[in-house]
Amino acid sequence: MMKLYSKPGACSTADHIALNWAGLPYEAKIVTASQMKEPDFLALNPAGSVPVLVDTGLVDGDFVLTQNAAIMGYIADSAPNAGLAGDGSKQQRAGAMRWLAYVNSDVHPAFKPIFNPGAYYPDAAQADAVKNAARANVQKVYQFAEKQLDGHDWLAGFRSVADPYLYVTLRWAVAVHIDMGALPNLLAFMRRMEADPGVQQALSAEHLKPMAPAA
Repeated sequence: MMKLYSKPGACSTADHIALNWAGLPYEAKIVTASQMKEPDFLALNPAGSVPVLVDTGLVDGDFVLTQNAAIMGYIADSAPNAGLAGDGSKQQRAGAMRWLAYVNSDVHPAFKPIFNPGAYYPDAAQADAVKNAARANVQKVYQFAEKQLDGHDWLAGFRSVADPYLYVTLRWAVAVHIDMGALPNLLAFMRRMEADPGVQQALSAEHLKPMAPAA
């Protein structure tokens, strides 16, 4: 049995979706920002952030894992028949991990100046300029996924752990008013994801609504 600690709409929602796709037994523990600073949570993750995955099904004690990319890999490896890291070949696993790394290392950090402009430029009067520059950068970073999804339903060419993570960032993009008009493949991907039962289950459990703009 696995236990996932997730904050609604954070990157941890991607792990929630992946657990549904994997078909693994799990418990979702929904936490707030304040709960992530409480002693019990900090004992699991001193950084006070989600996601946190606890595998309680091991004979030698619980295994606690943090960091989204690591958790996604662990989920995929725990349910190989779900194919979330490919067909078992090292080439397909590498492809899935490549696109997971892209979302984790390129896309996700590109949003940080939008969410917290003061951490990048302390002059509050320049906050809008920082956010606008970051929005333009997000659009630029997304071009790699936009091209990859031309003629493909999934980032790696097959459904993988990279896809839920990409989807969650697209929710952020809509929320912070990034112009998605030039990214039709990403918008189509977002709509496909929101039609998926595993995605819908995770959103419902976290009390989240679909966010894909209407066609």
